[in-house]
Amino acid sequence: MHKSREGVILRTSFVGIGGNVLLVVFKAIVGFLSGSIAIVMDALNNLTDALSSIITICGTRFSMKKPDRKHPFGYGRVEYLTSAIIAALILFAGATAVYESIKAIIDHYQNGTMPEYSIVSLVIVAVALVIKIFLGLYFKKKAKDVDSNSLKASGNEALMDSILSAATLIAAIIVYTTNIYIEGYLGVIIGVFVVKSGVEALVESLSSILGERYDYEFIQEIKKEIKAIDGVNGVYDLILNSYGPNKHVGSVHIAVKDSLTATEIQRIEKDITLLMYSKYQTIMTTGIYAENENTPFSKEVKDKVLQVIKEYSHILQMHGFYIDEDKKFVNFDLVIDFKDDKADEHVQEIKEKLESIYEGYSFVINNDTDFSLT
Repeated sequence: MHKSREGVILRTSFVGIGGNVLLVVFKAIVGFLSGSIAIVMDALNNLTDALSSIITICGTRFSMKKPDRKHPFGYGRVEYLTSAIIAALILFAGATAVYESIKAIIDHYQNGTMPEYSIVSLVIVAVALVIKIFLGLYFKKKAKDVDSNSLKASGNEALMDSILSAATLIAAIIVYTTNIYIEGYLGVIIGVFVVKSGVEALVESLSSILGERYDYEFIQEIKKEIKAIDGVNGVYDLILNSYGPNKHVGSVHIAVKDSLTATEIQRIEKDITLLMYSKYQTIMTTGIYAENENTPFSKEVKDKVLQVIKEYSHILQMHGFYIDEDKKFVNFDLVIDFKDDKADEHVQEIKEKLESIYEGYSFVINNDTDFSLT
């Protein structure tokens, strides 16, 4: 499966290189012959697209390296880095377009320079625009098929450049038919638009590198499947870390009856491991919460805990309740909303309230992060 995915990325990138190199040659010739800064800048954008495809190929090949001692989770995250580099190229292309367009505007007013187009040059630019749109849509489709951030970034760049090409064509037609200078102004407007797209693409890439929350529906699907395993009474603290597309490492806590034997618990853990690896390409570590609220007093304490935490609106969930009546020890976890900027203070308040109600008992409360609950 992975080889097929990487093969699609490589083939798509080679198509992009070939198409963009042809566009660079044609537009550069037309741009220099006509004296059009807009077309020359458009050729430069196509050159950055070709570089994007080369970067995607290099990144994909590098991400295929096998795990080693230094990087035991493999090199899949390299794809996120290549997306960031491509986003930087989009920024460069947009900034260059703005700079050169401003220079062209100044030159027009100082020296009266005007581009000179022919029907042939207009046709070439129009054909190049169609090819560019095709390449952008082709990259986007393949990116969706194989879940590739690099191809998605390349597709976005190609479509942004097609907008620039369309503006260049419109400016060329206006100059050809009316002899009114407009292309420099259009170049500035479109350049700013491309810069904005580059910033957005860079932010998205950096967000992936930092680590994003997984899709809520995806998380709920996994929890539902784990909960369906015989012996699992609850699923909590599901954490997933991405090490590249289709490469994940995670952990989860499950609640089980405290009467289960070690053999029975191991069977449950093995079932979870097999499910997560075979279906979700995830290496999963499972932690155990032993439910022991089977005495009247333990049920009373748990109900009191639930009553107390209702006073705090930012508490999303309580789980992992465990009581040792002999040692007078109670432990549970609280998942608290990120909006609560006094979470630690509130946990301490709850601890003090409960210990004042149950004198002699020690309450240990873990402040859990909302990794996947909401």
